[in-house]
Formats: sequence, C-alpha cells, structure tokens
Amino acid sequence: LSVSVSVSMSVDYHQDYHNMDFKYDEDDAAAGAAASIDYQKHQTPTNSHEEEPNGNENNGSSSRPAQWPVPLETEAPSAGAAAAAAAAAQLSNLSMPKKKSSILGASANLVNSIVGAGIIGIPYAFRMSGLWAGVLLLVLVSVLTDKSLRLLIEQASFHPRLRHLPINTFEDLASYPFGKFGSGFVLFNMFIMAYGAMVAYLLIIKDTIPTVMGFEHGQNLLERNLILVATSLFIMVPLSMQRDMASLSCTSALSVTADMILVLFIAAFSPIKENVAANGGFGEVLKNDGINSTLFVGLGILSTAMACQHSSFIVANSLENKTRQRWRWVTNQSLSLSAILCLILGICGYLGFLGTTQGDVLNNFPLDSMQANAARILLAFTMFFTYPMESFVARHVLIMLVHNGDMDARGGFTLENESIVEQEELGEAAGIGDDGSVHTTHTAGTVGSIIEGGGVLCMNRRQTWTVMVYLMTLLPALIFSDIGPVLSLTGAVGGSCISYIGPGLVYLGLNGEEFLNKVGGWLDSWRRAKGHATTGNNNTGLSEGDLPVEGNASLEIPQNVKFSYESITSGSKPLLYYLGLFPLWTSVANNGATHTQKKIESANVITRGGSADESKETLPPPSKWDYITCMFFIMFGAVSAVAGVLSNVYVQMNGVDEV
Repeated sequence: LSVSVSVSMSVDYHQDYHNMDFKYDEDDAAAGAAASIDYQKHQTPTNSHEEEPNGNENNGSSSRPAQWPVPLETEAPSAGAAAAAAAAAQLSNLSMPKKKSSILGASANLVNSIVGAGIIGIPYAFRMSGLWAGVLLLVLVSVLTDKSLRLLIEQASFHPRLRHLPINTFEDLASYPFGKFGSGFVLFNMFIMAYGAMVAYLLIIKDTIPTVMGFEHGQNLLERNLILVATSLFIMVPLSMQRDMASLSCTSALSVTADMILVLFIAAFSPIKENVAANGGFGEVLKNDGINSTLFVGLGILSTAMACQHSSFIVANSLENKTRQRWRWVTNQSLSLSAILCLILGICGYLGFLGTTQGDVLNNFPLDSMQANAARILLAFTMFFTYPMESFVARHVLIMLVHNGDMDARGGFTLENESIVEQEELGEAAGIGDDGSVHTTHTAGTVGSIIEGGGVLCMNRRQTWTVMVYLMTLLPALIFSDIGPVLSLTGAVGGSCISYIGPGLVYLGLNGEEFLNKVGGWLDSWRRAKGHATTGNNNTGLSEGDLPVEGNASLEIPQNVKFSYESITSGSKPLLYYLGLFPLWTSVANNGATHTQKKIESANVITRGGSADESKETLPPPSKWDYITCMFFIMFGAVSAVAGVLSNVYVQMNGVDEV
C-alpha cells in the first residue's frame, strides 16, 4: 500500500508541476489561495529583506544570508501530507542518474566532452583568425567557459532561493527567469551544439578509418560511407545506449589519453621547421600573422571546441557529493587540461602547414605515412568514445520535448518482487542491472522494480531515441565531407548562445532584483548630486534637501532603499546609462526577477513550502563584478553569433578556405 501511495502521489506532483506551463496569472491565483497572499499588490519583483522567521539570523553557511530575499514560506505540511513532502523532493519527471562519478571520473567526462572533434580543427581556427588572435581567443574562451560552468551549476544548486528546488538541467534553470522561452532557447541551442558535434565526429570517422584502410581522401565515396556505417553502428551506437554518463567514465579516460598522444604526435611530426623557414622564418610569421578578416570563423571553431555547457548538468549530476568546491575542482582541472591540449595542437598544427591547413589537420599529412595513420587511428578512437557524450545531450533534449524528461517511461511496467530469485534476475535491491534498465527500491519491506518501456520494436524508450539520434546525424555525414564549416557554424550559432548568451541572461534574470537595486542606487546618487528628486520605493519622500541643518536630528535617509523598475526608467538618467545599454539590462532583470518570483511561489505551493537542506552551501549575494561579467557574456556572445554567421557566409561564397 505504501508503494502505491508513494508512487501515485509522486506522479501527481510531477504532473502538477509540469502542468504549470508558466501561466503566471493562474499560478498566482493558486498561490494566493493557498498562502493567503495577494501577489497582485506587488509593485516590484522583490521580497522584503527581513530576518528569517523566529528571529534566526545568518550565522554561517547553514543559514540563509540576510541580504537575500526570503523565499516564500507556506504552512508546514500536515501529518497527512508527509508522503507529499517526500514526493516534493522531485518536482521533475527527469530521469536522474543512478550511478555517480568521482572527481576524476567527472573530470574525464567533461574533458572528453570538450576535447572532441573541435580539437582537430584548432589549427584551421588559427588559420582563419590569425596566430596571435587565435591564441588569445582560445585563452579567453577557456576562461569564459570555466566561469560559465561554475555560474550555471552554482545558480541551480546553491542559490538561496532555488536550492530547495530540484533544478537539474540547464533548461530548468532558464525557465525560472524566462519561462517557456528560456527553456526553449536552451534546448534548441543544446541540440544544435550536440547535433553539429556528432555530425563532425562521424565526418572524422569517414576521413580517418577509410584512409588507414587505403581509400584515398576525396575518392571511393561508397566504400567510405560503408565503413562509416559499419564502424559507427557497432561501436558508437552501443556506447550511446548507456543510461548514465557515469558509465562512460572509463571510456572517457581512454579517449582523453588518446587525445594527449595525438597532440604529442602533431607536435612531433608536423613539418614546422620546413614551413616556417619557407615563409621567411619564425619572426616573419609572427609579424605577418596577427589578426585576419575571418577572425570570427576561427572564434566559432574555438567556441565549438571548448563548449560543454550543454552537457554540464549531466556531468554535474553524475558527480558524487556535489559541492561548490568539488565542482570547481572538476571545471578547473578539465578546462586547464583541455586548453593546454588545444594550444599545443593548434600552434604546432598551424605552424606545420600555415596557409594550407585544412579543417581536419590530419588530411595535411601524407596518406601513406605510418605515423599519420597511427594518429588517424588515435583520432578515430577518440571519436568513437566522444560521440556518446553528445548523443546523451541530443537524446536528453528530444526526451525533454516529447516525454517531459521521462526517459525510463516510469509507470509503464512495474513488477513487485518478493523472492530472492526475482531479485537476482532483475538486479540487486536498491541497485541497477548490468544494462542499467532495472532499478529496485525498498518501501515498507517490499522490493519494487521499474522496467524501462515506451519504445518501439524490441527497444525501450531510451534505446529508441538513441537510434533515432544516430540516424539523424548519419544522413548528413554520408552526404557532406568538409568538417570546417560544420564546426564553425555550430560554434557561431549554438556555441555563442549556449556558452555565453544563455548563462549571462540566466544569471541576470535570476538575480534581477539585486541588479535593479544596484542600478537604482547608482541613479539615485546621481540624481541627488544633480538636485533631482529621489525615486526609492521606501525612502518615505526624504532627500538630502529635507534634512535639517539644525533642529530635528531624527530625520534620516533610510539605508535599505528598494528601487522598482518604474522608478529607474521614469526619472532622469546620465548618458552612461544609455551607453552602457542599461535600458536593456534593467528590462531583462525586471522580467527575469518577476517571473522567477512567481514560479518559485507556485513551486512552493505545490511542494507545501518545501524546505531546503540547511547543511547545503549557499551562494553569497552577487557583486558588481558578477553583473559586469554576465553583461560581458551576453555582448560577447551576441557579437560572436552575428559576426560568425556573416563570416561563414563570406568564406563559403568567396572560397576563402580553399587550399
């Protein structure tokens, strides 16, 4: 009985949450009825910065910082709602990992996600951008990637107002400040990144394995395609069938090892000395190879090479005992190693061939070279083990869109096991079968197993979507041959949006209230200095002119002044306000803060006011530099996307990349 009640209530609450559909007016009405709060009276997207109930003050990481808005609190759940409180720990139908990774395993998965097809295109990126510009852009992209990875996971897991909610995906996080548009924006660009990467991986297999077998590049198309289908079908697809990314930790470690050997090969066997000498020496090369007109084509490839935000939540959710420090170790180790490998391969590969560098630098090496064939085998080995990483992401996006994240088709087929024999057949209690398809749990002395279903033919839902993703990527790989434009366009569109624009917008939207207060405080100081009326919400109509020189000394300007969006936009403003694009930033912050507050309130009503784990870390309030960083993310991403697409069109129309 306890099993059926728990599962039923969990399903009900999962459905309630996803049926909110961001209909904020309806959600507000429901929240108001449940908590007796008239949300329509809110004139600003802020909550009172008051002390916590019962006078508890912030005295450590286990308490909520006083500077942050206090999350909506509703009545504690009754004894009859105990099961509902347990079910409220999971507001999403998302199928979570059953296996966890160590820091080393998560780092290997993240490096494998970064150092994929993009690394072999780094020399071509340096050719397009220029050597000096390429190196600087690679360092910048690496730093921004590390920052954005930590920003996303920390906002989802440790934000004071969100840490009690199960935000386990990038699109979940984006839906809080921007609703369906935010989640749709993230899912669309996640799929572009994953899809483009998988097509590039298959193109590399098509370039490498047939060449090693004696089929010359650019010829024997039928034989090359047959080899591509056979090798990908029997190696890539089975690995992509795995349920959890933690299952790929070993193959990721092997792939990273192969990448390091490949980098050493490029550094050792590229004809650097001969080509540099033929072009006037190293000094002449550095002098003439600074910044090229096709800079943003190179940036697109670099963004593709380093982008891993689309798989960051999958890796982070697989990390055992996820904390801010442990996740920082994962990102620092992964990005440092990836950047070093990309720099070595990019510089050595480009200097070895300069203006003739191809999208796949191995195609510059002689076809009959033993060393080059060994490198091609290593590269193919890496692609075999990297393809599943992106397949996980693409499969996740499609399952989110079609099945609301339920990869396991929960509730489709349930067995109640009461014998040791059945437990052995289906997997250990509270464990997982070898194929990852059976999950057993204990409830009131009963062992329940959920068998994955929902697929076609003899496959379950997970396997069905894995095969569909494979077929979708195989078709263009059979038709096209050049990896350069694939990497560049993927990075220009998907990479810019998912790596820079998305994280910046999400951060600004989630922390919009604090941003409005900072901007309002700045404008208020400027207006006071210019003799204009002040506009704070809670300043009781006082300004510096109201303070007496002598007399009633009790009058003072309140220190904790709130500023609404209307008060910011209605008064006079300095020129810097417009030059700094603050009309745009404040609009984004206001919309994000409003939507975030409403969705948190609605989620709290459904979870009966669900409480946070007080032992969990809490982020400090955002600083001025945090906001400057997020605004830079947005502007950098927007410029990269527009300029990248235009540059690619120019290159393809004028044949600039021809060798």
